[in-house]
Amino acid sequence: MSATQRLVDGLTEDLEDLYEHAPCGYVSLDRYARVVKVNATICTWLERPARELLGRPFHELLSVPSRMFFETHFAPLLRMQGFFHEVAVDLIAHDDTRLPVLANAMERRDAQGNLLFTRITVFKAAERRRYERELVEARRAAEEARRALEKLNNELERRVEETVAERLKLERALQNERKQGVLREQFIAVLGHDLKNPLAAIDSGLRVLSREELSDRGQQVLGLVSKSTNRMVELIDDVLDFARGRLGEGIPIDRSPPRPLGPVLQQVIDEIASSNPDRTIDVSIDLNSDVECDRHRLAQMVSNLLGNAVIHGDPEQPVRLEAREENGRLVLSVINHGKPIPPEVQKRLFHPFSRGEPGGSHKGLGLGLYIAREIAVAHGGTLRVRSNEAETRFTLRMPLRAAKRRNPVKQPDAN
Repeated sequence: MSATQRLVDGLTEDLEDLYEHAPCGYVSLDRYARVVKVNATICTWLERPARELLGRPFHELLSVPSRMFFETHFAPLLRMQGFFHEVAVDLIAHDDTRLPVLANAMERRDAQGNLLFTRITVFKAAERRRYERELVEARRAAEEARRALEKLNNELERRVEETVAERLKLERALQNERKQGVLREQFIAVLGHDLKNPLAAIDSGLRVLSREELSDRGQQVLGLVSKSTNRMVELIDDVLDFARGRLGEGIPIDRSPPRPLGPVLQQVIDEIASSNPDRTIDVSIDLNSDVECDRHRLAQMVSNLLGNAVIHGDPEQPVRLEAREENGRLVLSVINHGKPIPPEVQKRLFHPFSRGEPGGSHKGLGLGLYIAREIAVAHGGTLRVRSNEAETRFTLRMPLRAAKRRNPVKQPDAN
């Protein structure tokens, strides 16, 4: 190979290297504005191989605002004068991030004026664009500050007037709240005293009569009246709990020191089983830690859930009670099979005076699940339902130990 040939080859390599690794990006477009050649620099900037860029319309490499600018300004300007300088656009990299650039372009046409190709050089402009944006933002911020100061003068005067009016309103509201608090306490006292006392007298009379000699018919009537009296006491207790939950500060609980919970649960299970001897109740209790809770209230809640499961569940399949520990919390579930609770009913299931089956034969006020949830909330826990074709499951989650000096937060009505 001659020296001249080697010199030519060396220059060719230098020119090719200069093109590929120039400090700017090179893009060549055909007459249809499709990419036909790119250098390595712009591929590196966009983190895309050349094969992904070649053959694509140039506007696909631009951001949406830059595409609009390409169609409305970029292309018409090229057609009009055959070139443009320092046009600001954003290219899109492989991860959809924007690369701010300044583009220069020049067309190449044949002797008849037909477009052959377009060469575009691209320079990174992030710093310049950022500086320009900062200037615009600074100007905008100064204008906004001026308007804000002007608005503040008027706002301060208005707020002073509103603050005085609001304070007077709050003082009146506080006085009304104190009066309403007294009325609430009086209402709860009426429920707890004036309604239950007559029933206590009736119950005492029934006990006296039960020691007398009565006919079979009399004994039957006495039993019916006694059951009705007990039912009325339960209804009044439910209404009293409802009043405390809605009108007072929530259902009160009296936590006992930590003790095993198994005996309490077993007592409730035995009571439900004795009242429903034809039903099977499967039990799985795995509690190694003692539980700090109001045992009477927790038994009341479990009794309500088990009673509902027996009433509404499939009589051919067992009701199941599960209790376990999970990350320092008691997880107690009552499960029954049968017809699922519709989603629209689940949304209001824990609302007061709500029943799962409006057309059912079960008598009551519809306060049982509302009170059960309030008991869960009073213990710092939650009570939720999940019902589908496989099973209906009510699950209590509450701490095994009471949080120190923390007031219970109301659980939302909706599930």
